[in-house]
Amino acid sequence: MSIPQSGGGPIESLDQLAGLLESGCKPRDQWRIGAEHEKFGWLTDSRLPLPYAGDRSISAIFDALVARYGWQPLREGENIIGLTRDGANVSLEPGGQFELSGAPLVSTLDVAAELQQHLDEVRSIAGPMGVRFMGIGAPPDWTHDQMPVMPKGRYRLMTDYMGRVGTHGTQMMYRTATVQVNLDYASESDMVRKLRVALALQPVATALFASSPFFEGKPNGHRSWRSRIWRGLDDSRTGMLPFAFEDGMGFQRYVDWVLDVPMYFVYRDGRYINALGQSFRDFLKGELPALPGEKPTLSDWADHMTTVFPEARVKKYIEMRGADCGDQAHIAALPAFWVGLMYDQTALDAAWDLVKGFDAETREGLRVAASVSALAGEAGGVKLLDLARAAVGLSHAGLAARGLGEEAQLRPLVESLKSGKVQADRWLELYNGPWNRDLTPLYEASSL
Repeated sequence: MSIPQSGGGPIESLDQLAGLLESGCKPRDQWRIGAEHEKFGWLTDSRLPLPYAGDRSISAIFDALVARYGWQPLREGENIIGLTRDGANVSLEPGGQFELSGAPLVSTLDVAAELQQHLDEVRSIAGPMGVRFMGIGAPPDWTHDQMPVMPKGRYRLMTDYMGRVGTHGTQMMYRTATVQVNLDYASESDMVRKLRVALALQPVATALFASSPFFEGKPNGHRSWRSRIWRGLDDSRTGMLPFAFEDGMGFQRYVDWVLDVPMYFVYRDGRYINALGQSFRDFLKGELPALPGEKPTLSDWADHMTTVFPEARVKKYIEMRGADCGDQAHIAALPAFWVGLMYDQTALDAAWDLVKGFDAETREGLRVAASVSALAGEAGGVKLLDLARAAVGLSHAGLAARGLGEEAQLRPLVESLKSGKVQADRWLELYNGPWNRDLTPLYEASSL
């Protein structure tokens, strides 16, 4: 989840909303890679979730990262809720998922080095505490009542709202973890091409990175339960964005969609003001019930844009949102997969040729099939294994064309394509075989 946005004065023209997205346009030599991943902390003696406060806790790890490694604390009231250093952030998801949002970097090799440094720092502190972290899309046997609640006002509001819309909102907030990458675009047309390819190929990412086959102590019938949860959350702000494939798609069309998504909050003077279900269009007219007579700033708009959760999201860059978190090799592979497709024009054009014939029903069908069956899924006559082979091949070629040696980071995906099995499949085989239907070994197997 995003931290409060800052900067930007009052919104005086509707053109400023699309203008904020347009301001993200960058020439190719300024394109960067920003990777994010979430992980669950657990206590090694009890295998229970890592709490926020106490001797063995998230706040204790935060304090140590500040003291030893030069991170600067971010606070909400008296509580540390995040850290910042050299363009990177560490933040908290609602259930204590420990998230690194990396700095904008030039290559996926830099991203992998940043990941290694982060994990080394966290392990040096957490290990002696008897704390470890798991790279997995959903914890295997924790219940909702066992999950800690982070001291962030945004999450208190969201928890209430999620309980009233959809069927899986609070499960998403408290019991899922993802790996994402943020990538730049050069122009409006480049954004549109990249967003369309990103949306159409998110089911491939969901399949390749599926790692959440267990929930509340047993198999859940899906390879990616995290992806299934997103399909039962809040249809007004999630999904595959069929409108993005229509004529006339651009910055303004995306803005129009976000404007129609109900609000969560307004952030003022260090606190979150409840605006649940209210309209940003009313806010623009000074008619928001939560703040009558007040009009929004650009930072309010930037905040609102962080409350939409489609499979690929536009801010001043494009965010890929379809993958479960996994082991370190998979965390590094996710940005490599998308950079190979998006940052080489030949690969991007070929990827569009690969998916441009899909209709909305096929794209949605692939999304469902990926969550259920991973690489064994198919929809609309399209087999995910075949589509994934083609996409990874294009990514490999795109990375090779960059000439940096990044294509080696696709190795775990190539191995899955050879076997047809992803991490979720392998864990299910262990569960039904050597583990004798005991999930205890999964904690060690998924540890970062």
